[in-house]
Order: sequence, then structure tokens, then C-alpha cells
Amino acid sequence: MQDLKERPKATAAKTRSARVLQVLELIARQDGPASVQEITEQSGLPKATAYRICAMLEADGFLRREMGGRGLVAGPRLLALAHTLLGGSSHAAARHAILASAARRIGETCNLTVPDGSEMIYLDRVESEWPLRLQLPTGTRVPLHCTASGKLFLSSLSPAARKPLLASLSLERRTANTITDAQRLREALEEIRETGIGTDNEEFLDGMVAVAVPVTDSEGRLFATLAVHAPVVRMSLEQARAHVPVLQDAATQLAALSTA
Repeated sequence: MQDLKERPKATAAKTRSARVLQVLELIARQDGPASVQEITEQSGLPKATAYRICAMLEADGFLRREMGGRGLVAGPRLLALAHTLLGGSSHAAARHAILASAARRIGETCNLTVPDGSEMIYLDRVESEWPLRLQLPTGTRVPLHCTASGKLFLSSLSPAARKPLLASLSLERRTANTITDAQRLREALEEIRETGIGTDNEEFLDGMVAVAVPVTDSEGRLFATLAVHAPVVRMSLEQARAHVPVLQDAATQLAALSTA
């Protein structure tokens, strides 16, 4: 009899868990903030249930309200969970091998980054064998507006998602080449969106150039970036661009690995 009494409770808990996961999955698939009303309509959940779940997830840090209160986006705990899964998955060794192969073919440092709020995080990297190299270990955070990977990520966003994020950036000057004018940055992002190649022409650090390509999911959305960077004494920006096919080949392998 006790077992029979517990079954409805277990079923109810399973249903609640499934609904929470449904909301998180819906938010993860959005290309911008989603209102609770939109979540209700897309999920098919009762309005009161959707509001309750969203409020709970926001309070726990899995969701956060976008600037201006226009909708909900992934919160710090959800992003941290995603990064942990990517960084510690069973595919980590295979992913690193793909990265190492690209670095070996190019002869310069290659890195894999993922977006997190107003920054990009180094998820993995393989250093070049040159004595002169830049040390940016895994876990390093770099700004969006002056890095090849960061600008590529910004360019991939829809106008509705990109506008509030750009407005929140300080556009801090890092070098003489850093783009600190919002209009110039928007123009640069449109060019990157057309080419699909992020560039850093000594904008983040003096004497360093970089190019980046997207790593996309099954629906063609950017979830990570693959980049190569090198000191200008060894590689010009145009020379870096010549290695894009190698990066794109590796990005395709990484994308296939993530969906395997």
C-alpha cells in the first residue's frame, strides 16, 4: 500500500522535472530574450505553471532577465553547466586532438572559445612550439569587442539580441587599433557576418593578429569559435586568413563531434 501511495508523488515530481527541462531547452534554443508569454505559447504549458517555473529558475540563477526586462535568457548557472559539460565531456580528448591537428598544420596556437555574457571563455587551446608565444590558459576570459572570436560571436546574433548586448559593452581601448566607436563596430560586425570569419588586427594585444571561424550546431547556430592567433613578426593578418580553410575543416569535425 505504501508503494502505491508513493507512485503518484513520483509521477508528479517527474512531470515537474520534465517541465523545468522543457523551459530550459526552449530558452537555450532562443536567438534572444524570451518573454514568459512566449515561453507559455511555445511550450504549451499552463500560464501559471510557466510563470512559476521561470520565477524559480530565475531565483536560482539558471535564467536571468535581460537588460530592460524584455525577456529571459540563460543565467550564469545554466551557462556554467553548459561549459562544464563541454569541458568535461567524454569527447574532450577527441576535441583536443582535432585542435592539436589544426595547430600542427598551421604551426601556430589554436584555441576553442565559448560565449559567456559579455566575454568569451577559453575552453581549450593548443600552444605553438615557438618560444615566442602568448600565454592565455584554459579558463581565460577575453572581451567581445576586440577579439576575433568575440566579434564573430556578436556578428552571429540577430539584431534584436545583438543591440542590447552591444549597448552593455564598455568598448574599452586595448590598443591603438581597438574599435571603440559603436557605429564602426556595428559596421565591422556586418562585414564579419557576411564573410563568416572573425578578425583581430592587433585590436586586443599589440603585435598579435587572429582569425576565427564558427563551430555550429545541427541548426547552423554558433555555439563555439575556433581561432588561430600569432605574433605579427611571424604572421600577418592576410597570412592568417589563408589558414581559414584549415580552421573550417577542424570546425566541421568539432561540430560533428558535438552531435555524435
